[in-house]
This record gives sequence, C-alpha cells and structure tokens, in this order.
Amino acid sequence: MLELLNNISHKDLRVITRRGAQWGDDIMSAPATPYEFRSLQGFYPIVFQPDDKGSFLPVVLFGLENGENLFLTDQGWDADYLPLSMRRLPFSIGISGEEMRIMVEMESKRISKGPDGEAVFLPHGGNTEYIEEVNSILSALHEGLEQVPDFIQSLQANDLLESFVLDVERPDGSHGQLLGFFMINEDKLAALSPETVGLLHEAGHLENIYMAIASLANLNKLIRRKLARDYPANA
Repeated sequence: MLELLNNISHKDLRVITRRGAQWGDDIMSAPATPYEFRSLQGFYPIVFQPDDKGSFLPVVLFGLENGENLFLTDQGWDADYLPLSMRRLPFSIGISGEEMRIMVEMESKRISKGPDGEAVFLPHGGNTEYIEEVNSILSALHEGLEQVPDFIQSLQANDLLESFVLDVERPDGSHGQLLGFFMINEDKLAALSPETVGLLHEAGHLENIYMAIASLANLNKLIRRKLARDYPANA
C-alpha cells in the first residue's frame, strides 16, 4: 500500500538498505534512465523493453529469466553501481500539482519490523541523512525519466531499435533463450546521414546511444555468471 510519507504516521519507520533476495532484489531487470547510462554500462546490459503503448523503456538486465538476479551474492550486490530505480526502494515519487512528494510502499520487504534498518525521521521529527539521500535519488530519477520519451522517440524515428534473441548454451548441450527485448541496430546507426548524427548529438542522445551499445559486452558476462551459478562444477 502506497502512503504519503510523513513524520507522524511514519515517525518510527526504518528501512533495510542491505541487498538480497529476502528484501525483494530477486528481479531480472530494472528501469534505467539515460542520465545513468555512463555509470550503468560498465556493469549491466542496457536494453529496451516494449510497453503497451507502442513505445519502449530502457532497462538493465540482472538475470536471464524472471526472478533471477545474478548480481546477488552472500555478501550483497556484486557491482559498484546500483541503478536509481533500485536504490530508491521502497520509496517512489508522488506528484501533487507541480510539487514532488515522497511515497512509501508499506508492504515492501524493505520495511523493517524491528530496530534493524535506517531510520527515516529523527526522534523529534526532522529528516535523517538517509531520507535526505532518498529525496536526492528520487529527484535524479524523476529528472532522468523525463528524458526517456524524447530519447526513445529519436530511436524509433530513425528505426534504430531491433529485437534480438540471446542464446545460452548449457554444459549439457541444451539451450536457453532470452526473448522480448530490443537493442540498438549498429548497422542502421552507421548508415545515418551526418546531418542526422549531428541532430542526435545536439539533442544529447548520441552519447547515450554509444553507451547502450558498449553495455552489450555485458551480455556475455551475464551468461558466464549464470553458468557459474547453475553449473558450479563446470565453472
């Protein structure tokens, strides 16, 4: 249940900030913003997921099947950068007029049932450093998400997105496949006119396109993570 965060109803609220499946991190992908592509591309594949409106959402892959996060270990999260869409949990953005407000999902696994976790409010009602950081994360996420429609529109207008199938060969000879995602077509990008490339650069999209392409090197790393986890004797 989403509730508007306030220092009366939630005066004792604490949030678990550690990473693990028990706190809801067992997901295969998460939304990404162009604002983050430079940081994300060093660790995760950046791909594009179609929505029900004929458009796409940039996402980063953590696994190759539903409910799988190959970055989770006994020590936590095995990457130096965590996407904003993950870092903000269990909080989200609520908009009232032009004002951005913090909402909290009270049924989230990250809501502490005891003294464990980060306090959201100080004993006398002020904000803790933790919730101030969350507010900054939400602001950055909101700003980044506002960039997405124009970025996607430019990709679609230039026919730069193509579906792909990722084939995973297992040690026993069987195969698994990742379907349903799109990537940037490098051949079509290379065929764009200098004028079009210039317009993409002026709009701030060209660097993000190259970051998304560079991130695809992480697909093979993701496959290696999966095989090492599923077939440790062959690692």
